[in-house]
Amino acid sequence: MSAADRLKVKVFADGADRAGMLEMAANPRVSGLTTNPTLMRKAGVSDYKAFSLDILSHIKDKPISFEVFSDEFPEMERQAMEIASWASNVYAKIPIMNTKREMCYPMVERLAKRGVKVNVTALMTLAQVRDTVAVLQPDVPSYVSVFAGRIADTGVDPLPIMSASVEMLKLKPASELIWASPRELINIFQADQIGCQVITATNDIIKKLSLVGKDLDEYSLDTVKMFVADATAAGFKL
Repeated sequence: MSAADRLKVKVFADGADRAGMLEMAANPRVSGLTTNPTLMRKAGVSDYKAFSLDILSHIKDKPISFEVFSDEFPEMERQAMEIASWASNVYAKIPIMNTKREMCYPMVERLAKRGVKVNVTALMTLAQVRDTVAVLQPDVPSYVSVFAGRIADTGVDPLPIMSASVEMLKLKPASELIWASPRELINIFQADQIGCQVITATNDIIKKLSLVGKDLDEYSLDTVKMFVADATAAGFKL
């Protein structure tokens, strides 16, 4: 059994390219999927609902999160209810705050009490994790997405924050922590080591799991061969 096969953390594919999402859904290493409005826009999605329902017609056995996109909480809540109604494997993704810095906690609490499965996203502080966990229901499945990659982008080590978040989520047994926005494959192993339940990753990172255990001398040779092949193909001369 390889190191990748021993991983306990669940890997979720993060993206909005239709072909890529369906490819990842068929990958046995992928346990779920997530997307967001930014990824959808980059992928050229123009009809949010039609795209989502099409994806759900193909992906029925793995959890998938679709995000609300209103900046006003009443409309955000309405969108969350509609998204949640699409299928039993759907989680309504809710940002931790709106653009006015108003926090989502009261709305998340109402949704959780109604049995809506939520994915609270864009968290970056332990205070946000603590206050989110406080409004979740112990028996309603949910995800708490902490953007470890963006935390690291600021020069802050995300590991202590993620480790503390794992402990906080123990108060709500049906809730799972997501290590969001990883930057490299090693983050999957870091998430696994601290007991984080889920990590989201792009298709490119997920595909690198096939490299786990590769002999580094051989990988070095492969890299040199790539340089030579590309230089030759480009016809470089000095």
